[in-house]
Amino acid sequence: MLSVREALDTLLASAAPVADVEQVPTLEANGRVLALDQASTIDVPSADNTQMDGYAVRAADCVNGGASLRVAQRIPAGTVGAPLEAGTAARIFTGAMIPPGADAVVMQEQCEVQGDNVVIRHTPKAGEWIRRTGEDIVAGATILAAGTRLRSQELGLAASVGLASLPVRRRLRVAVFFTGDELTMPGEAPGGQLAPGAIYNSNRFTLRGLLENFGCAITDYGIVPDSLDATRATLREAAREHDLIITSGGVSVGEEDHVKPAVEAEGQLNMWQIAVKPGKPLAFGQVRREAGAAHFIGLPGNPVSSFITFLLFVRPFLLRLQGVSGPVEPRAYQMRADFSLPKADRRNEFLRVRVNAGGGLELFSNQGSGVLTSTVWGDGLVDNPPGRVINEGDIVRFIPFAELQY
Repeated sequence: MLSVREALDTLLASAAPVADVEQVPTLEANGRVLALDQASTIDVPSADNTQMDGYAVRAADCVNGGASLRVAQRIPAGTVGAPLEAGTAARIFTGAMIPPGADAVVMQEQCEVQGDNVVIRHTPKAGEWIRRTGEDIVAGATILAAGTRLRSQELGLAASVGLASLPVRRRLRVAVFFTGDELTMPGEAPGGQLAPGAIYNSNRFTLRGLLENFGCAITDYGIVPDSLDATRATLREAAREHDLIITSGGVSVGEEDHVKPAVEAEGQLNMWQIAVKPGKPLAFGQVRREAGAAHFIGLPGNPVSSFITFLLFVRPFLLRLQGVSGPVEPRAYQMRADFSLPKADRRNEFLRVRVNAGGGLELFSNQGSGVLTSTVWGDGLVDNPPGRVINEGDIVRFIPFAELQY
């Protein structure tokens, strides 16, 4: 069996980013991947300004800790003050430009107004409470690198230097379908009662939700009948306009598992046995089209296996296809196990856990691959290497779901 590392490295080696670039308004670029470096044409701040409400002064006028200065002007944000004369102060408000001649700001809590004067109950130092020109960004500096996945903070940074639009990679086009004549959609069972042997198609909801989190343009072909012809036809249709095809179920070698022979007939397929629990079977290949091929990933049908193999393998593959150039693997945190796992497994286990009030990790009681409640109960996964037992108090690798689902 392949290790998790070997399988992931093979996937990522095949993930060439989509080439198409489009210019989108910065307000609409959340979650997109930047295609080109972005530089600032301005200094930020563009001028020295005050960090808080108070009085702009000359520090040399306030050396005795009780100077009384005439308030000569008032400077709200967005206005430009006159040069500050010696022996005077300027009432100034957060973000307003420092007037020429002033070299410090005294916060209003350290001042006392007496008629037209203000008494400075503080001995300021030159530069106090002043934001200097360009202390955040210098004109010409690269503020965002190509390959950055844009979050709210990157959008704010782009806007702070006046970038109204950004060049981004186009959205990844992903097709999904689900195999199994036993699958039923919620609301479609006659009289609300499942037929004997039928199950609800939970994977459709889980996988679509994950793909939406990653900003993909999704085509959902729904439940495909368990037949070779139907599966081949759906693959051909999906390959025409999509970068990636994802399926759930039907990748084994049983008589009713048609995905494997269908992909082999329409392209090429590698069937992997991966040393991962839950999971193990994963299919990766390509489906031919007139120009090139679409990537194909076949996930297991068990709901937890499908969910976790998506997080471990599909997620980083998607990010690379989208053009993310930095790390695509989730960060793991060293945390204390408040549970024991006395029996080691030869596979790399990913255990559903949650953080308790004491800052340790609790283990869900049933780690079966069909127990979807564990993914809702839990806060994340413990990445437990092959052959390792866990004793209560051991330090383990914890990957929060927040690192995996966005």
